[in-house]
Amino acid sequence: MGSMPVAARLPALEELETAHLAARLGSVGAAARELGISQQAASARIRAVEQRLGLALFTRSPRGVVVTARAAPVMEWIGDLLRAAENLAEGVASVAGRGHATVATSMTIAEHVLPAWIMALRGRHPGLEVSVTTGNTDEVIAAVLADEVQLGFVEGPAAPRTVETLPFAQDELVLVVPPGHPWAQRDGIAQDELRTTRLVLREAGSGTRQTLEAALPGLAPPLVELGTTAAVKAAALAGCRPTVLSRLAVRHELDDGRLVAVRVDGLELTRSLQVIRRPDRPVRGAAADLLDIALRRTPPAPGR
Repeated sequence: MGSMPVAARLPALEELETAHLAARLGSVGAAARELGISQQAASARIRAVEQRLGLALFTRSPRGVVVTARAAPVMEWIGDLLRAAENLAEGVASVAGRGHATVATSMTIAEHVLPAWIMALRGRHPGLEVSVTTGNTDEVIAAVLADEVQLGFVEGPAAPRTVETLPFAQDELVLVVPPGHPWAQRDGIAQDELRTTRLVLREAGSGTRQTLEAALPGLAPPLVELGTTAAVKAAALAGCRPTVLSRLAVRHELDDGRLVAVRVDGLELTRSLQVIRRPDRPVRGAAADLLDIALRRTPPAPGR
């Protein structure tokens, strides 16, 4: 006589998801709000899990819930099961020509690289969708670590060891000034002159700022710091001030003469463009297709 089917031995996925979310948030009410159900419904789902498993999952107090010692490994297994179910759903959706990828990306990649990838992805599978959030490098890494997105795309200099990194291209930062700035007429400047000049820069935490500060320690405080590449360019042009940005981001302004590249003696400002992901989260479905495109394609070569 055959054994009982797995589905008959386990709680429903929605019940397991509720219990796992309550454990992560430390509150049944918070889990209910996250799922868009009543607290009574969430409690009923958790009771159903406990009854089916024959195990008390939580100790309860006015401050919330805490996973019991016996249930701690069970919660880890529930997490594994929920991730496997999510991978299954993503894979089936991709095979069927549907699917949804969630990514976070830094500004330079969002503006100058990612759009071509998304168009290539839609060319392969017109039904696939991509949700994109933008931020600086630190914010993208945080979103990946918090499991808010499947993939992150950042500029170097380096990502923490807690994420897996896959370099896909090299990028160059360039010192640029408007044509009316004195540096525009010079063959180059010394590193010390750049170090002591107050620049218009991206905010702390951006890959551009991190790369510059790593290559040029002791840099003077910025004259202005702004949260987007477009704002930095606009401020530099309006105030006739120097800035350092990706060559990808200023290639049009260099081509039409609105900005001039200035050589800095002995200073190389190159960085790696990287895909990052959590090593414990296999990439499936639409996100896997986007990752394949990212690793096979390189950003357009900036003119020099």
